[in-house]
Amino acid sequence: MTASPDVLEDVPKAQPAPVPSATLGGDSKRSIEQITLLLFITVPFVALVAAVPLAWGWGVSWLDLGLMTAMYFIGCHGITIGYHRYFTHGSFKAKRPLRIALAVMGSLAVEGPVVRWVADHRRHHKFSDAEGDPHSPWRFGETIPALMKGLWWAHIGWMFDEEQTPQHKYAPDLIKDPAIRAVSRQFVLWTTVSLLTPPLIGGLVTWSWQGAVTAFFWGSLVRVALLHHVTWSINSICHAVGKRPFKSRDRSGNVWWLAILSCGESWHNLHHADPTSARHGVLRGQIDSSARIIRWFEKAGWAYDVRWPKADRIAAKRQENREKEGAAHAA
Repeated sequence: MTASPDVLEDVPKAQPAPVPSATLGGDSKRSIEQITLLLFITVPFVALVAAVPLAWGWGVSWLDLGLMTAMYFIGCHGITIGYHRYFTHGSFKAKRPLRIALAVMGSLAVEGPVVRWVADHRRHHKFSDAEGDPHSPWRFGETIPALMKGLWWAHIGWMFDEEQTPQHKYAPDLIKDPAIRAVSRQFVLWTTVSLLTPPLIGGLVTWSWQGAVTAFFWGSLVRVALLHHVTWSINSICHAVGKRPFKSRDRSGNVWWLAILSCGESWHNLHHADPTSARHGVLRGQIDSSARIIRWFEKAGWAYDVRWPKADRIAAKRQENREKEGAAHAA
């Protein structure tokens, strides 16, 4: 016997299983998160500004300099190799321990939970320098005042936007991974580890509170500020200026003077021309430390199926760009 429509309406419908929250705060930023973000931008930046006169007047110890450099490049490569080339673009496959280690290393950069970061960046590539791009410097137009406003937005302003990228839409693969979801939700823990490791080492090595304080200043605050602004410069500067030897559908450019500090990310034109490439600096003299480390991972057997750039594809992208420029000049 078939139930009538009225009877069916009284039967409670099965509710879909709740989708696990990917990161703290979900897809929107609450006021407390925005206040915390402001503190994590301003306090390290003040330290970065103060670092110049302090280094000039009192100098900086080799221990503090070593801690700052080591923590900087651990976090930077965690972002460039882990968050960006691996989790966002799948430039290579990684054994499980390396996969988790890269998520933790990226978290030490204090740039946000891995799932949120990846979702934002995948959305950026989908709408690069067009409507829908979360941080394009061309958002407000092409006049000088509009570009200045756009550079500020691309560098810092976009992070305070209350509405965030839907993580379940742009990073469902990471949300389904319990380990990566856990690392993402433990972002506060990894931030604490990142900030307290330098003063802990500095204090133990010098066996003094002064050693801990100076290590915290250089190895935590100055390091975080420098890494943040270098990373944000890829969003702002590298989408406004720079050479464009390869054809891409946006305004991504190569900015050579950011190459070392960005661990190879500032060879941004090739990246947007061929997003899944494990190497961004593909031309002679283009330093790309991230690609070198990926090669070491591959030789050790920790990474495999690496998407190295092919010479014919690089040549084709350069030729397409020449033809595009030729057509523009002819017009």
